[in-house]
Amino acid sequence: MANLKITITIDDTDQKILLNDLGDIDDWCQNAIIGKISYCWDIMQREWTNKLLYDKLFTDPIPSNKKDFVNLITARSDYTTQKQRDEQREAQHAEYVAKLANQ
Repeated sequence: MANLKITITIDDTDQKILLNDLGDIDDWCQNAIIGKISYCWDIMQREWTNKLLYDKLFTDPIPSNKKDFVNLITARSDYTTQKQRDEQREAQHAEYVAKLANQ
């Protein structure tokens, strides 16, 4: 993946609303992203460390740095993104609803 650049368009009215409570909109956005990354990293690290510890087929050392850890996890065949998990749940739900309709 390449570096991701995100652009947000906020109209004049919404800027005024934000500036009522924020000193700098860009700073707040940057800090919000940094905070979310940290939160998601904590969840990912906790979840996957437990999975690796209890995976009898995984015998390699668990990487101690973020980049190697993330590369190891995202390369695994059992790794899915949130979007993929949502799509799987939606497909399972649609299948369940279809079965109910056919009864």
